Amino acid sequence: MAKRFSWVSGDSVHLNSQRLLTNKEPVRTRAWLTRVATSLNSIPLAVMLLGGGIVFGTIAIIGRPGIVLGGVVTKPENTLIVWASDKAHVAPDFIAVVDFDEQSPTYGKVLSTVPLPSSLPTLVSGSTGAIGNEPHHLGISADGKTLVLGGLLSVLRGQDQAFFYDVSEPRDPKFIRSDNPPASIADDFDPISNGGFLATFMGGTSPEGANPGRLVEYDANQQFVQAWPVNPPTDGFDPHGLDIDEAHNLIVTSDFICPLHTLGVAGGEVMLRGSIRVWDFAQRSIVSKIVVGDPLNPAGTMDVKLIPHDRQLRAFTAGMADGKLYLVDTKAGTASAVYDFSVHFGVANGPMPQLISINHDGKRMFISLNHAGKIVQFDISNPKHPQVLDVVDLGPNSGPHYLTLSRNERRLVVSDYFLVEDLTPSGVVDAEGDHKIHVIKVYGNHMTLDPHFDLDFNRDIGTGPARPHGLALLRAKPVGPVNTTGKVH
Repeated sequence: MAKRFSWVSGDSVHLNSQRLLTNKEPVRTRAWLTRVATSLNSIPLAVMLLGGGIVFGTIAIIGRPGIVLGGVVTKPENTLIVWASDKAHVAPDFIAVVDFDEQSPTYGKVLSTVPLPSSLPTLVSGSTGAIGNEPHHLGISADGKTLVLGGLLSVLRGQDQAFFYDVSEPRDPKFIRSDNPPASIADDFDPISNGGFLATFMGGTSPEGANPGRLVEYDANQQFVQAWPVNPPTDGFDPHGLDIDEAHNLIVTSDFICPLHTLGVAGGEVMLRGSIRVWDFAQRSIVSKIVVGDPLNPAGTMDVKLIPHDRQLRAFTAGMADGKLYLVDTKAGTASAVYDFSVHFGVANGPMPQLISINHDGKRMFISLNHAGKIVQFDISNPKHPQVLDVVDLGPNSGPHYLTLSRNERRLVVSDYFLVEDLTPSGVVDAEGDHKIHVIKVYGNHMTLDPHFDLDFNRDIGTGPARPHGLALLRAKPVGPVNTTGKVH
């Protein structure tokens, strides 16, 4: 039975999930350094300093000014990519290239905007497929050179839904191609080791936006491979969240919502889902379905993230509707509530936990509370008993959704917009947020807003107020000073 969930216009309610590259990168944290240093205290290893970093023999640890891995210095990311739309749906959807170098005089400023090509196809007379796609999630390929952008509502205008860019020069993205696979409502994109992507699409094609959805595969040449599974289940298969562990032949996806029913054409209601699908990666097939929470009152499982290095291959998901954090056992096929956000963050209509990011060693987790306007950091050293370490309040009218954690785990970037269904046909979701990009400094168990990063998409985009959603962090080659006022045309 599908739960019918009321969306209150103007209350900054959101839904979503993002591609968190944090589970894919082998960077050691300062906490890890402390443990290694302690365990090696009595061993006579040569220790040398590298720009403030420490190297034990051939083992390299995070240092300043860069990250040292296996003797190779990798500088922190200095470029932020933001996938965004014009609020008025007049100007093209675009990539904003933002200075993310803390030492730069233009830190937090928009360096350029890259609009989708005006030549993109559309069924809207007199318009272009570059407008009205509702920019949503994105993904970066395993080699860091290809960016893929998803259009959540491109299907409403008969437009392509996936847009590929060459970001080998991160501050100068180059359009490659676009695609319209046999699925609809593009959501999360995750890289796979062959250079391609897997992506969740919450809807199918008969009609567009209705379940069952699909898991869409692209190869390293940005070509469509297949929509999986070949014969999808019809029991509420609307995949939103996605995480991949190739080493253990594992994919997990989270069923979130039937997108068609949020639109006026289908009655305008929110029919949530509450389940995790466990997949065989090699076969691209669903092995099991794990029900989360009360099946008669679906939890609204927007995101799912595997716990790195967990021998039991467990994951976390959250119920947007029931306000609970769940520990998912992919082997046993169970989901257990381990924390109740509603008890600790009581707000009207619930705190609405949405997207999740877990650090590289699997000990810290961050989650956005869309309706509460907060970011919560957990200690998940004991996954059955997660402990809140710190909370950042983003202020009135905020609605945090998308999260991405820097490789050195010292900065968490948050976009403050989820979804407003104001295209044609319109829908019931109205989760505007404040259109800001927030940077949170992470100091071990403590978090604080970065006062030097000030980026507001209502103020800083030359074509007018814009809605920022998907985020990616990249490292560009050193560049000279940029003369910018923050206003980009």
